[in-house]
Amino acid sequence: MTRTAFVFPGQGSECAGMGRELLARRPQLADTYFRAADDLLGIPLARICRDGSDRDLEDPVVAQPAVFLTSLAALEVLRGEGLEPYAVAGHSLGEYMALVAAGVLEWTDALWLVRLRSELVATVGDRVGSATAAVIGLSRRDLVRLCAESRAATDQVVEVAGDNEPRQTVVSGEAGAVSHLTEAARAAGARVRPLRAGGPFHSSLLREAEAEFTETLIATAFRDPELPLVSSVTGGRIETAAEAVVALRGQLTRPVRWTEAVATLAASGADRYVEVGPGRVLGGLVRRILPDARVHTTRTAAPSVGAVPDAPSDTVV
Repeated sequence: MTRTAFVFPGQGSECAGMGRELLARRPQLADTYFRAADDLLGIPLARICRDGSDRDLEDPVVAQPAVFLTSLAALEVLRGEGLEPYAVAGHSLGEYMALVAAGVLEWTDALWLVRLRSELVATVGDRVGSATAAVIGLSRRDLVRLCAESRAATDQVVEVAGDNEPRQTVVSGEAGAVSHLTEAARAAGARVRPLRAGGPFHSSLLREAEAEFTETLIATAFRDPELPLVSSVTGGRIETAAEAVVALRGQLTRPVRWTEAVATLAASGADRYVEVGPGRVLGGLVRRILPDARVHTTRTAAPSVGAVPDAPSDTVV
């Protein structure tokens, strides 16, 4: 018996026109989700997801809700075709969609939290001058050591912000320290790719934002999951509404543990993985974590699940 896990992408999967095909094939989605989101957030997400340019998506305060909405619409299409997940997980931002898919959050509440989260992170990023980068080819232990050395050399913060797959790790922090680490990592033989994150996601620099975000979390209605739900914050299962709140609170300052999350999905019995949302970044990560896994994607708007060819080595935060 096939057990399908739905996995939801984070920032980095956005692309121009990512909702165009979905809206063309299922125009009712525009009223059900996109225009309702426009009214809720005051952002023309329907237009941006259908006809927007890459420049429209440079601001994470726009890009993150747009990725969330496109993933939500793709989930609605899959469920309309009778495909339900056995388990769900999401990478960083994608965890909010996983919570919606598992029945923990209403989609409007999750969208509002996504907007607030991105605003808080952007505010801190503007104040401290932040940067984010993906390091490919170094072990986590070596990267932790380089973070410590860069922090000592610059008196600035740089930390491991995410474990995307065994040989790809994201770092986040203040720009000077990230630059120092980038040079050190390249000298050690690693490839480094600067990321356009819009703030120091998953770092201790966001501790001051936790209090404001926690107030909103406490005021939001959470329910116990209706199906197996794996957190990218802990790498383990979320069993209760209270655990979901703790996970989202910790997500601001704690690194993404995507390799562990995928391993937990596999250990739970999942044997097929469907990336639900724009792009195919997450499918590539899953394939590198589980080389023998069956991985599929909705791509940028396909009305049904299609096979992923060799996926590009892109990154998500």
